[in-house]
Amino acid sequence: MRTTPELLDMIAALIAAPSISSVNPDFDQGNRGVIELLAGWLSALGFRSEILPIAGQPDKANLIATLGAGPGGLVLAGHTDTVPFDQGRWKHDPFRLTCADGRLYGLGTSDMKAFLALAVEAASSFTASQLKQPLIIVATADEESSMSGAKALVEARRPQARYAVIGEPTGMRPVRMHKGILMEAIHLRGRSGHSSDPALGNSALEGMHRVLGELLRWRAELQAQNTNPLFAVPYPTLNLGHIHGGDNPNRICADCELHIDLRPIPGMDLQALRATLQARVQAVIRDSGLELSCRPLFEGTPAMETPSSSEIVRATETLTGHQAGAVAFGTEGPYFTQMGISTVVLGPGDIDQAHQPDEYLAEARIPPMLELLRSLIQRFCVTPASRCAP
Repeated sequence: MRTTPELLDMIAALIAAPSISSVNPDFDQGNRGVIELLAGWLSALGFRSEILPIAGQPDKANLIATLGAGPGGLVLAGHTDTVPFDQGRWKHDPFRLTCADGRLYGLGTSDMKAFLALAVEAASSFTASQLKQPLIIVATADEESSMSGAKALVEARRPQARYAVIGEPTGMRPVRMHKGILMEAIHLRGRSGHSSDPALGNSALEGMHRVLGELLRWRAELQAQNTNPLFAVPYPTLNLGHIHGGDNPNRICADCELHIDLRPIPGMDLQALRATLQARVQAVIRDSGLELSCRPLFEGTPAMETPSSSEIVRATETLTGHQAGAVAFGTEGPYFTQMGISTVVLGPGDIDQAHQPDEYLAEARIPPMLELLRSLIQRFCVTPASRCAP
């Protein structure tokens, strides 16, 4: 006798619970509705469900639900939040699961509420008495904005497990590495004055010209010194994304700000990159009389890499028939690896559908993904090897 709703009903309930996260407060929502649904279903299956509030955000929480006990085990993880949606561009109601043309439409079907329902469904095939190592289902807050949920897990050093699968949309192909994200603002302050006499001011815009040249030189060095052939773009990228300064053609520009986006490959440390950025920019404007300030546009996301020899990598490669690869988008993976958990990103959705109007998950992906999850639970929780590569 079932103790949880049918799979499609679970997906529908998760889709119907709005949980948008955004750096814009006008769009940002809590995720408690999703968390409480998952906690209820998992508790009915015998899991110990813990709802962990996010500090300073009473409407947001993580969920850690555990079946079985002991060290090791397998984590099935996913984020509960979605991005905002384009109101006028959806043909289907984003908060109502719509089944049409072999597709499940709804906000979060691909990225990635459906995976959480699939994890619950797969877990329902097992009881605690069958498990030699625990099965842990983790649902997080704010992956699409601040990563506050994943950071809270690291701070608490939970969960404690050996392996993790994060169900981001990868088209059912395992991913063992991705690039990081670093976004920085560079601000120069000079002195305004009448444009007819350059001596009356000190142009921040002209100073930024020096900075731009130095950043392009640094980019060339980074790309020459750091490569990884597993990535489609096999080197770190540095994009000059936004610049603004000055207010009128006849005034010397007193302030100029540049925003950059740097995508480091695994092995490149975010704090070291920030320090190098500031040092190089400071050096190039040292004799200019301009004031420099640099600030992160957000804290950044580290790159992730799980060794190809890891047992979770090998297992997912065998089960899917695909070699584990690399992707350009970021995930919560590096936060799990910081806790010593060997992590693979693997989910039924497609990244091409993420963040798009009429987001959908192909119904044909559901049976093989369920079978894959059950096989992973069997392998790492029911019949775990006595010694596994981390």
